[in-house]
Amino acid sequence: MMATQPVRLATAGEATEESVLDAAFFALSDPIRRRILERLDEQPLLVSELAEPFAISLQAVSRHIQVLVRAGLVKQERSGRISRCTLEAGPIYAAALWINRYSKYWQGQFDLLAALLVQEDKPEKPGRKRARKERA
Repeated sequence: MMATQPVRLATAGEATEESVLDAAFFALSDPIRRRILERLDEQPLLVSELAEPFAISLQAVSRHIQVLVRAGLVKQERSGRISRCTLEAGPIYAAALWINRYSKYWQGQFDLLAALLVQEDKPEKPGRKRARKERA
């Protein structure tokens, strides 16, 4: 019989691994939020600078940034009315680790594909061609 780990419930204000992943994947599910993260990968930016390339309002960009902040992907520092955003890669790293657990499944598919390609590249032996022609 397999032993099970006791389930520990998170206390108020404490993030579980599952809640961190849920928030990160939700935040990453939107193309605008992914573009915001790409822009922050280069350097910290003001909210107004982040909003420049998007054909949406500054308020809409701010809502996207708040989703990223709640997911822990962006840190927002305010000085008066100025708000500077920086990338926080921790939750992305956690998501990458979670996804990597499943690499064994697609790695098996790649290995199978590689074996099939090797078989296709092998030249056919002359004796085999004749045998096929004789049967026809």
